[in-house]
Amino acid sequence: MIEVFKLLGGWEKIDYRQFFSLATNLYNTRGHNQRLYVSRRDSRLRQMFFSQRVVQHWNRLPQSVIEAPSVNSFKNRLDAFWAKDMGV
Repeated sequence: MIEVFKLLGGWEKIDYRQFFSLATNLYNTRGHNQRLYVSRRDSRLRQMFFSQRVVQHWNRLPQSVIEAPSVNSFKNRLDAFWAKDMGV
């Protein structure tokens, strides 16, 4: 999740479009405004790619986590969200 945040936020010098595409149908009011497009998996091998494994987890995050101003802030918000989500 941290690497996805860094890619989408421009913290890495890699174009995120090499791995992901943003969802164009933002009519869904759930989630956040940086939802990733879930592409069709043509093979069993492809579903093990980084770009395929993280999409569902990223799309489940709330807007409050996604809009973190820094990587460290994102880490803290992500940990708090997962602790609450797991019932810890």
